[in-house]
Amino acid sequence: MRRIVIKVGSAVLTEQNRVAKERMAALVDLIAKIKEKGTEVILVSSGAVAAGYTMCKLDKKIVSNKQALASIGQPKLVAMYQKKFEKHNTIVAQILLTADDFDSRKRTYHAKCAVEKLLEQGVVPIINENDVTATEELVFGDNDQLSAHVAYYFDAELLVILSDIDSYYDKDPHKHKDAKPLKVVHEIPKEDLQAECTPNGSFATGGIVTKLKAADFLIKRNKEMFLASGFNLSDAYSYLIYGIHNGGTRFLNRQ
Repeated sequence: MRRIVIKVGSAVLTEQNRVAKERMAALVDLIAKIKEKGTEVILVSSGAVAAGYTMCKLDKKIVSNKQALASIGQPKLVAMYQKKFEKHNTIVAQILLTADDFDSRKRTYHAKCAVEKLLEQGVVPIINENDVTATEELVFGDNDQLSAHVAYYFDAELLVILSDIDSYYDKDPHKHKDAKPLKVVHEIPKEDLQAECTPNGSFATGGIVTKLKAADFLIKRNKEMFLASGFNLSDAYSYLIYGIHNGGTRFLNRQ
């Protein structure tokens, strides 16, 4: 059975310091349709800090506050997903991971076993970084690279990143009006991988650089990544449901 990982970031899931419920619902509907086609889906979702902020207005710039908001918001976020998946008769499960979990063969194995059992039962595993314990990752990390590790170590053939960035361009589209989206990319220039992270939104921790690093990680391991808009899911529907590549960027090894 085909298996994919879908990652959605804070820029898509949050709006005006709250969780964007309509976008979440649209994402859930997409996942339900993908599952109907016989594909297993693992979801890597940001948004816990934003969900926590709706209940407790702490200064997000302070690391300990952000950790507290994540711990408040994580169960709320999963409950919101569960409510939306209920109409598709689908159960969700929560899995919190850190980079350390992928540095240990034993912990990686146990996490994979749990994911395999959940997928066997038709459950959608919802994975997020354990922000309460992963202090360094909370400041410098992101769910883009977490999702790349999930795709690789949990045997998915494709990682889909749904973002406020709809494609990888040949130059910065914010600075150059003639910037063109790249449909297929086999190799990422070193200067792009080493550029400064420029996340959008008060809850975001990534930007195009972290997505390129995730893509580079997978390309080198013969896995594919697809980057598309999370605001307008038409390109995601075209590629994931109908196999038609209209928009968005595919990252894959030449082989």
